[in-house]
Amino acid sequence: MRHRAGRSAAVGLVAVVLIAAGCTQSAEKPASDFKEADGKAAAQRWVTQEFTPSTLSKDQQLAEMDWFIKAAAPYRGMQINVVSETITTHQYESQQLAKAFAEITGIKIKHDLIQEGDVVEKLQTQIQGDQNIYDAYVNDSDLIGTHSRGDYVVPLSDYMAGEGKNVTSPTLDLNDFIGISFTTGPDKKIYQLPDQQFANLYWFRYDWFTDPDIKKQFKDAYGYDLGVPVNWAAYEDIADFFTNKVNGNGTIDGKKTYGHMDYGRKDPSLGWRFTDAWLSMAGNGDPGIPNGLPVDDWGIRVENCRPVGSSVTRGGDTNGPAAVYALTKYVDWLKKYAPREAAGMNFSEAGPVPAQGNIAQQVFWYTSFTADMTKEGLPVVNSDGTPKWRIAPSPHGAYWKTGNKLGYQDAGSWTLLKNTPQDRRAAAWLYAQFVTSKAVSLKKSIVGLTFIRESDIKSQYFADNAKKYGGLIEFYDSPARKQWTPTGTNVPDYPKLAQLWWQNVATAVTGETTAQQSMDNLAKQQDEILSRLERLSREQQGYGGQCAPKLNPERPAQYWYDQPGAPAPKLADERGKPETLDYDKLIATWKQGN
Repeated sequence: MRHRAGRSAAVGLVAVVLIAAGCTQSAEKPASDFKEADGKAAAQRWVTQEFTPSTLSKDQQLAEMDWFIKAAAPYRGMQINVVSETITTHQYESQQLAKAFAEITGIKIKHDLIQEGDVVEKLQTQIQGDQNIYDAYVNDSDLIGTHSRGDYVVPLSDYMAGEGKNVTSPTLDLNDFIGISFTTGPDKKIYQLPDQQFANLYWFRYDWFTDPDIKKQFKDAYGYDLGVPVNWAAYEDIADFFTNKVNGNGTIDGKKTYGHMDYGRKDPSLGWRFTDAWLSMAGNGDPGIPNGLPVDDWGIRVENCRPVGSSVTRGGDTNGPAAVYALTKYVDWLKKYAPREAAGMNFSEAGPVPAQGNIAQQVFWYTSFTADMTKEGLPVVNSDGTPKWRIAPSPHGAYWKTGNKLGYQDAGSWTLLKNTPQDRRAAAWLYAQFVTSKAVSLKKSIVGLTFIRESDIKSQYFADNAKKYGGLIEFYDSPARKQWTPTGTNVPDYPKLAQLWWQNVATAVTGETTAQQSMDNLAKQQDEILSRLERLSREQQGYGGQCAPKLNPERPAQYWYDQPGAPAPKLADERGKPETLDYDKLIATWKQGN
């Protein structure tokens, strides 16, 4: 599961992108008594005992390991330091794969696990100073807009063709990475290598939704069939039904049930509850994958890759009717249909609650919880180990249009910095490729369920075991997944802008501000930061290049409402007709990419 709590209000990275990088000298390499035969024996042992199953044959796995053994020769005896956030996938890397890499290559790895906000702060500190803290970082691809405008990250496209050519695996197969587009900048260069990936989807109790008596009760109450909600109107009805009406009093088997789960504490995790595509699910912004063109899922308008405004008065949609509707529904559902304690929880506290057995559905559920939601003995797991729940496409709001993105995917990705010494960078790049290599990636996917390779998703193992994962495999094996994307290249300083969201959303939760006031404040503050970045690009020529922000002049809001696309004027009917689909029929359409 994802422990994103702690994503702090880090100072923006872009203000320091032109600071001279230090620490470029080569570290002295200790003597090593490692022999190539030791590496081959270790590879044989790890491939046989741990790296199974695999999409490669055993001979192919050993051949891939043999390349790592030879490529590592100049760096044997070194200890390399890398860091990532604390999730199951990275725990497996830190505890198992780092050990395997050391035994196979002779390069020691210290793989630290810290909170995600701390990863960003360490990254920032290294960029600002001349001290090489870590030799490689796994950080979210959400920072692609920041990294690609700066001058501190090593573009991997350049590295693999130049300095790092001799340490780039011939079997890396970039086209097999399902998230490689997420780590590609506006200049078409790859800046990061995906290491783990997960989405937010709709989660529901399949056993309850298919119970004949419960289905009849719902049909009698609302006049249509209980099923997976296609839109927010249906989600709202289902939330009301399970919270207040099922069996006459909102209970199943004598236990109180709730039709919704969320969290609302004033905490950094509240911010990405929204920046992770909540507004686009409501219908904010324009159609266009990956992030809406010209207005994206943060409500930021871009023109030829230049951010030009967030406020409606500048052509943005951060405080437009769709955004206000998105925030209003979030607050209403939290207060009406979730357990009372949910409003005081953060992400990591709220995440395990559906596994306790009294939640009927969750509109915004991260698939990183899948491994923890399938453990034997849980109230939401059958005696045969199959889940009582399923995941499905997220329902969309009243402003949503065909072609809008429908949800978020996270892609934690390896990032190399320019102020890391070359030999340390090379050794760290070998490790990054090792933990994402085809020889080990299927086993890592089974442990953490955070897929990065198409070949793993389509493997025989997941074909044979799909029923264990409640629809997760069907999602990733479907072209529909392309409607789920991370924060894109339009956000030019992710750390600085992201912190604004939780601070403004929180005041709507507490009632200090209305939803409109909260989004007005957010849009204004985002524009202030874009304005500062625009000044930076003038003062420090070269920052951001042709993609540096340049704000539109303000115009009356009505001018923009009269233009095609976002921002859209307020709808007379923000509910619409509720619509549900049978889960099994829905999965069939999902597989077709609809």
